[in-house]
Amino acid sequence: MKKCFLYSFSFGLLACVFLFFSANFITYKLLHNKVPSYIFYIICISLPFISMSSCLNGYFTALRKNVKNAIARVFEQFVKMIATFYLISLAMPNELEYMCLALVLGEAVSEIASFLFSFTLYVIQKSKYNRHKNTVKKNYMKSIFEITLPVSITSYIRSGLSALKQLLIPLRLEKFGMTCNDAISTYGLINGMTMPVLMFPEVIINSFSGLLVPEFTYYYTKKDYNKISFIISKIFRITLMFSVAIIGLFLFYSSKISFFIYNNYECAMYLKLLCPLLLFMYLDSIVDNILKGLNEQLGVMKCNILDLFVSIFCIYFLLPIFGISGYVFVIFLSELLNSSISIIQLHRITHFKIDFINWIFKPFCFVILSYILTEFIIRANCNSPIEFILKLFIFFGFYFLFLLFFKKIV
Repeated sequence: MKKCFLYSFSFGLLACVFLFFSANFITYKLLHNKVPSYIFYIICISLPFISMSSCLNGYFTALRKNVKNAIARVFEQFVKMIATFYLISLAMPNELEYMCLALVLGEAVSEIASFLFSFTLYVIQKSKYNRHKNTVKKNYMKSIFEITLPVSITSYIRSGLSALKQLLIPLRLEKFGMTCNDAISTYGLINGMTMPVLMFPEVIINSFSGLLVPEFTYYYTKKDYNKISFIISKIFRITLMFSVAIIGLFLFYSSKISFFIYNNYECAMYLKLLCPLLLFMYLDSIVDNILKGLNEQLGVMKCNILDLFVSIFCIYFLLPIFGISGYVFVIFLSELLNSSISIIQLHRITHFKIDFINWIFKPFCFVILSYILTEFIIRANCNSPIEFILKLFIFFGFYFLFLLFFKKIV
């Protein structure tokens, strides 16, 4: 762990120095001076702590102490909320620049606090192992570099391409004929408002997807491929049935969701348009963690890099011609390509099969029936959030009952 800490801190510090000296270039050349450069200086401070927090996250995951990871994340979010709300309240009378500063500073404070909290948990956990010290001396640096260097290099490439992609979108929308403000506003409507709502239910999937890495690694080292196939089938069935339910939610109630969250209907169209992708987006995070557990982390990275290359190519050539419609097409292409390649990789290793009828088609039928029954029972307009939440409980209740009733076929 000492060597891992040294490795993490060194690369975190390297990233910090790189961002520090490139802050002015990013501000003036890439962001058209829309964001002050000192924002990046604040981000620099948190980078070594984020790096070392990842190291601690891997430590607890390897020991199957994921409860401690969960506690640390809850603590981080709590600190982030308190710090951000307080800083925003101080910045409220001032310009938007100070609001941005408050958000970034709140993020930095939470990252540092999260690391200190996780490190405290690590020290407590480590004391249990000090009673049984191993006298065998072994240099782990070679093993660490054999794993981390290839992953790091591909990860840096992926991060760079991802940053280029995000910067390129508003620039190419301007080429379509939009003003800079309109391009950023439309891009923000999809990425800043619609996508977070669509991805919010993924919190439930993420709560257990991180646990898959050590579990699949355990069975992989034992070469228990029957157990691996059994677990994959079970996870796919649960994830797909959950995804179908959430697709139904956004498909039928996108207008109400948009209104109650943002007090307008701007996101409703994009929620309805993009929700079918959730079937692939939710499944992709599961598949990526399974592949990492099966020692295919480089394959995951290569897939992500290919996806980014294709996305950037399409963004560059399609957005000036088709505008925001071209960007929506790129989102569909990106998600379908990424998840398809990942599933093919997993199938090549494990030879599992997806039961399309029982895991996708029948749940979709149940969602439609649940919606019809819900609308038949509650015909009110549901103008208050409480009424709407009650309606959703009935909708999901019917869906769950259908799954229970037809358990022999699903």
